[in-house]
This record gives sequence, C-alpha cells and structure tokens, in this order.
Amino acid sequence: MFAVENGLQGDPRLQAISDAIRVIPHFPKTGIMFQDITTLLLDPVAFKHVVDIFVDRYKHMNISLVAGVEARGFIFGSPIALAIGAKFVPLRKPGKLPGRVISEEYELEYGSDRLEMSVEAVKSHERAIVIDDLVATGGTLSASILLLERGGAEVVECACVVGLPIFKGQCRLKGKPLYVLVEPNQLDELTF
Repeated sequence: MFAVENGLQGDPRLQAISDAIRVIPHFPKTGIMFQDITTLLLDPVAFKHVVDIFVDRYKHMNISLVAGVEARGFIFGSPIALAIGAKFVPLRKPGKLPGRVISEEYELEYGSDRLEMSVEAVKSHERAIVIDDLVATGGTLSASILLLERGGAEVVECACVVGLPIFKGQCRLKGKPLYVLVEPNQLDELTF
C-alpha cells in the first residue's frame, strides 16, 4: 500500500521525499533507472520526513524488532528502531557477520544475491518489520521475511521508501503487507 492510500494523500512530506531522490539511468546496468537516495540523505528535512512517517505508522503496533536490509535499510531502520523502542537487526551480505548465521538466497531484477542474519538476533514470537529503501521485484524482502521467520519472529509488515506502482510481489512476500512512501521518479519529470 502506498502512503497516499493510507491517509497521507496531499501530505507535502511525500512530495519533499520524492523531490529529494535523484534518478541515475542505466545503473548498475543498462535498463535500470536507479533511484539514488544519497540526495535524500543530504536533505535533513526530507530524511526526517521519512523517519517520522514510518515512526508514526509503527509506534503503536508493538514492534520489538526492526530489520534493516544491507545497506540502505540500515540507514532508515536504525533511527526508526530507536524511536519506537525496538531493537535493530541488520540483514547482511554474505561473510559480514561474525558467529553463526542463517542465510537466504534471492533474485534481483539484475542478478541474484544472499542475505545473512545472526542466529542470536531473533527470539521466538517477536513482532518485526523489515525496512529497505526500494522494492522492485520483492526478492530481497521475501528473503528477509524467510530469515526472520526461520528465527521465530512474526513479520508484521515490510516498508520501503520507494516502490514500483505496479509491484506484483505481494505473493512473494508471503501475504505480508507492504507499506511504501513514494513511487519511483522518472527522468522526464526531473530538471537538471
């Protein structure tokens, strides 16, 4: 569900967030219109809007765990976790976590990858949300859900700053709700 469908229609914060994201064409490969959040992070007002909207959504949902997908999910997930009084669990690329890990492979729109999570990170029946910057195919979020559920958590929802309006990955998300702030920017809408 897009934020505009959930009571934020006309909220100027959403436009500020969208305006702060730049598009890099053909990155990391031809045909990909990369939604670069670096410019969003350089705008403290827009960055705060992202965190505030997610905090408002999750602060009364008894969330005890915020999982952030490497690496941009860390940027948004950590302040959200602190603000709602939850722990933060990083979901990392292979070989980045010490100790025992569990892993899950997934497909990207331009290849495949794998996520890992520390086996000690999750306790049974913890209520979790997964945070990432963008959802395109749902592969990364699906792998995140599987990792958290294998650890015993109940995944309540996935949340992304940017999401494709034609996202068809709901079935890949095992029926978990998806909350998205803005649609991707297009080059023809930008001025340089």
